Amino acid sequence: MPMLARIAKALVLLLILGSAQAQETPDVLVQRVTLETVDLISKDKEIKAGSRAKLIDLIDAKVVPHFNFTSMTALAMGQHWNKATPEQKKRLTEEFRVLLVRTYASALAAYSTQKFDFRPLRAKPSDTDVTVQVRVLQQGAQPVPIDYSMEKTSAGWKVYDVQVGGVSLVANYRTEFANAVRSSGVEGLLKDLENKNRAAASKK
Repeated sequence: MPMLARIAKALVLLLILGSAQAQETPDVLVQRVTLETVDLISKDKEIKAGSRAKLIDLIDAKVVPHFNFTSMTALAMGQHWNKATPEQKKRLTEEFRVLLVRTYASALAAYSTQKFDFRPLRAKPSDTDVTVQVRVLQQGAQPVPIDYSMEKTSAGWKVYDVQVGGVSLVANYRTEFANAVRSSGVEGLLKDLENKNRAAASKK
């Protein structure tokens, strides 16, 4: 086969694969990413030995691309989001991302040895905002619900909130953020987040 024909065939294959990935439904996306991630967690010797840095790196690579941290930060800030400058919004989003990744990593690592029940998606094909329900099955105990609030974007389905055991990761910080902004402004909140992330990063 001539070289140009091979290149053309390869490009067509890439386009087909890219299209299939883009059309992945939110429930299938959550199931695939969850199972791939917990499988890697369970097999990684460094993570099993307690390497927090390795766990964070794995979550950053496998999970973070499917989250909309700008939406999550805006929801957590509530009405105070509009008080922030574009530069402050960028910094807030980054610091909140670091905080949420650590929180989510701990939750996922804790359940990595359990079995998951991925519930059927209750949504219409035209819906652009859905909730994907997952249940962590624990022997001798009630299942732990993990619910993903997801929105359809131009870049595919993205998570904008996660509820673990009925507790929203976003809403969990709303009161704290509001109090910080009222007390010391947006810059004060930024400093608080930076200090928390710096302290967490320094721990082994």
